[in-house]
Amino acid sequence: MNEHFFSDISVMLGRSMRHILRSMDTIFTVCITPIAMMLMFVYVFGGAIQSGMDNYVNYLLPGILLIAIASGISYTAYRLFLDKQRGIIERFHSMPISRSALLWGHVLTSLVSNAISVVLIILVALIMGFRSSAGVLSWLAVAGILVLFTLALTWVAAIAGLSAKSVEGASVFSYPLIFLPFISSAFVPTETMPSVVRAFAENQPVTSIVETIRALLSSQPVGNDIWVALAWCLGILIVAYLFAVRAYKRTAA
Repeated sequence: MNEHFFSDISVMLGRSMRHILRSMDTIFTVCITPIAMMLMFVYVFGGAIQSGMDNYVNYLLPGILLIAIASGISYTAYRLFLDKQRGIIERFHSMPISRSALLWGHVLTSLVSNAISVVLIILVALIMGFRSSAGVLSWLAVAGILVLFTLALTWVAAIAGLSAKSVEGASVFSYPLIFLPFISSAFVPTETMPSVVRAFAENQPVTSIVETIRALLSSQPVGNDIWVALAWCLGILIVAYLFAVRAYKRTAA
């Protein structure tokens, strides 16, 4: 490892964050759709949906946060693709800096920008009536799960950004990820779904993550959902990381 590894990463993080701060509209764009969905489901469909909770926004919020993150990581793929297309990766590799610093800079930028989006959405949810009885430890657990989920999807985004042949190809991968919460317990209990759809919904990553966050925020027992959620997040993270590093080395070769 380069002896200046962490300082190199901080420089690359600063570079990527400057791009974000110069175009804050990307963060607001990521927030607009999830917030619009939250408003629509709560105020239009909420009265007709039997969620088992008195306050539907409390039921809905975890899924909305995952949709926002799935939407936000597409910008990581986009920015990585631009760096590859413009020869920035090769240019940095010709300089005396850690070879992986650029990649980590994009990943950490994704964490920061998605954290900002999550906070903004929670603030809107509070205005809409969201309330939580969770303590500090439960909120920290929620934050930890969201960080793991963001990291896992960000490494998937890195694969797309480094492997894509066009700008559209770099970001289109995120659409199935954004759609996945709709076939989960994010909006309605899985018990209301047809058997085949229910079987898929109950055995895909989003449901266990949503159920864990929902239980933590409402101070309910999390059961086995938290272990399933962590297994999904860590499994996706590790596999995606390995493939992303391979794609990065191939790009820089």
